[in-house]
Amino acid sequence: MADVIEALDAYLSRLPLADDRRRALRARVLDSEPADRREALQRLRAQLQDNDGGAEAEGSDHELIARVQSAYPSLRHDDEARPPTAGALRSAAMPQLNRWPMSPADIDRRPWRVLPWLSRKSNSLPKSVPSRLKGVVRWRQTLLALMVALPAAGAAAYMATVLPHRGATILEAFILGAAFMLFAWILVGFWTALSGFFVLWRGDRYLVRSDPPAKPPSNMPPVDDDARTAIVMPIYEEDVSRTFAGLQAIYESLEATGRLEEFDFFVLSDSVKPDTVIAEQNAWAQLCREMDAFGRVFYRRRRARVKRKSGNLADFCRRWGGHYRYMIVLDADSIMAGDTLTALVDRMQANPGAGLIQTPPTAVNRVSVLARVAQFATRVYGRMFAAGLHFWHLDNAHYWGHNAIIRIEPFMAHCALPRLPGRGALSGDILSHDFVEAALMRRAGWGVFIAYDLPGSYEEVPPNLIEELGRDRRWCQGNIQHIRLLFSDNLAPAHRALFANGVMAYTSAAIWFIFLLLSSAEAVLEALRTPDYFPVAGALFPQWPVWQPIWAVSLFVATLVVLFLPKILGVVMIVARGKQREFGGVGNLIASTLIEILLTSLLAPIRMLTHTRFVFTTLTGQQVKWNAQQRADAQVPWLRAVRFHIWGMLLATVWGGLLLWYTPGFAPWLAPILVPLILAPVITVLTSRADLGLWMRRRELQLIPEELKAPPELARVVEIEAAAPPEAGFVEAVVDPAINALHVGMQGRERRLTVAIADYRRELAERALNQGADALSVDEQRRLLADPARMHWLHVEVWAQAASAWTEALAERPADASTQAPAGAV
Repeated sequence: MADVIEALDAYLSRLPLADDRRRALRARVLDSEPADRREALQRLRAQLQDNDGGAEAEGSDHELIARVQSAYPSLRHDDEARPPTAGALRSAAMPQLNRWPMSPADIDRRPWRVLPWLSRKSNSLPKSVPSRLKGVVRWRQTLLALMVALPAAGAAAYMATVLPHRGATILEAFILGAAFMLFAWILVGFWTALSGFFVLWRGDRYLVRSDPPAKPPSNMPPVDDDARTAIVMPIYEEDVSRTFAGLQAIYESLEATGRLEEFDFFVLSDSVKPDTVIAEQNAWAQLCREMDAFGRVFYRRRRARVKRKSGNLADFCRRWGGHYRYMIVLDADSIMAGDTLTALVDRMQANPGAGLIQTPPTAVNRVSVLARVAQFATRVYGRMFAAGLHFWHLDNAHYWGHNAIIRIEPFMAHCALPRLPGRGALSGDILSHDFVEAALMRRAGWGVFIAYDLPGSYEEVPPNLIEELGRDRRWCQGNIQHIRLLFSDNLAPAHRALFANGVMAYTSAAIWFIFLLLSSAEAVLEALRTPDYFPVAGALFPQWPVWQPIWAVSLFVATLVVLFLPKILGVVMIVARGKQREFGGVGNLIASTLIEILLTSLLAPIRMLTHTRFVFTTLTGQQVKWNAQQRADAQVPWLRAVRFHIWGMLLATVWGGLLLWYTPGFAPWLAPILVPLILAPVITVLTSRADLGLWMRRRELQLIPEELKAPPELARVVEIEAAAPPEAGFVEAVVDPAINALHVGMQGRERRLTVAIADYRRELAERALNQGADALSVDEQRRLLADPARMHWLHVEVWAQAASAWTEALAERPADASTQAPAGAV
């Protein structure tokens, strides 16, 4: 009898029931005098059935629904005309289907057609609302092209006067060509920043705006159903507690605006690890229970991860896009204020020709040195660059893949992405999908804008350099794929330029690396070559090699001005508007800017070399692995840092040694490049340290206003995450009554299996029962989770047999927040 009582108490401790009902259930089961723990637990599960929880259900569905309803009374299936089944809980986690077609866009994928309009007539594409900004955009972008090309050509010509042979040799011609491209690249950023400074200082007549009331009156009628908005968050192997803490903070902020009824939330998971899958399902159900959000916050996990994030969004649009006029796309680390979300909808409503409006997210919430520097930079200079992008592109702007609102109908009609045919890294799924989707949206005549003035949009940055470079590896391959799309039919010139800009974002590193190699080769060859003072036969006077150090220094100083003047203007803007106290005061603001410039200068050679490697591995056909991102602060171990940078350290050491040996006068010019490469592990480890970041925070260095006075949404995320219970996993999916029933129900109706597959899964379940969860590999756990019948059987047998491998997991636990009775429970 003691074993029976122990089993009952342990099972009941895991159910979120009111204390009086828990005691009543215990008493009724014991009064029936069960023969053993199997019978006792079977009677307990039968007793759980409420009068309205599934009386019409039969067999295992009956008790599964009872367990789910005991934990989540508001989770109901959507077809009251049919008897409830456990499999119907899958539909309860999602709205009714409203299928729309979404076919891949017609994109010319032949890069060798440099002038497609000369080889065949371009097809005219339908336009939504003719752009009144077409002439303004054309004039501004022509001006930008001239302001980039002419100074870059002048700088390259000036550099020719510094070279020993004035650019007359093949080697120097290549050096000058690389220099022209590099000058042009940094001038694009320079003029973007200056125009952004001008826009923020003087205002902007072309800003996409609306004039909604600050807060709608209480008697304001709800928005029409076809103008509703879906907030979608695609996720893949994320920190579950942080992800759902952010989602809850957004939900609460939106609720405070009084306009929650206009929005639905979708968590679209591509996760595959068993522990992550169970944690996501449980976190979703807990959030919906706490916020009474069943039927408003939905969760779906795809069984096949087709086309990654873009495929996940397309899948959502095909299934449920017909319910909504707009969707706001978030990343797992996105946080947006409710006022910002409603403002995006209002601007869309006020601008019927807008297809997409992007907000510039502010980086927040990280404490490592590298992350703090990135947060400071985006806060001081980021909005200025965003305003500059708007100035040059207007309704042909960027889309960064998240923290943006999209008009669903044209997105579905024109923005589905095809697979690029062929083999190699430039084929297959389009990875940097956001640039392409923006270009296709504009090609169809819909405006793509940047709402640089909207606050309340946040994201998080990688906590260390290795994680940042891992993310860049994926972005590099995606951006280089745009080479194949540069000459697609009917694209706006601005988006062709943005494709080229995306390619240059990484190939510029390779160009810089080649420029440095060629310059070093020129210096070494000049040191080894016997001077020829009479290169022209019959010359009467010698030609002396002339070195003009002042010219070289002046060119170097001009380059520094182009690179760093935008940062100075960002500081000037803050001080001129009297907001320096939000950054720790004028002294700390200047000191933080100098720290950011110094660290950026140290990191630039490391990023250059790594990006160069990414470019060459991409062009040689190596596919990238799209792994989950690490978002939490964590110091990089020394051994990992050395292994990551070892080849760069060796290259820099050999490179520097050769220069010191053959041309010591040239070595100091490359010291700012080679020394950081040699010290790369030290820089990587130190910048990943959270304690140094906290030290800087205490001294108000790299301070941003969101740290001095955290917005409610950011403070709420920290609060929710700190109070979150431990994440559930595969073990809880087997043992916990509510989590097991929820998972089984969310697998949908049981599928017919071949005899071989059924026998294999039966063997997995029996091995797990006898040897414990650790006896299965991650892949085997995943396969077992996909079988609702086996998972239900395993739950029943683990409790009935009390197998030794599960003793610790079956122990009674004290009730915590996750096992307290839900609101309204009896």
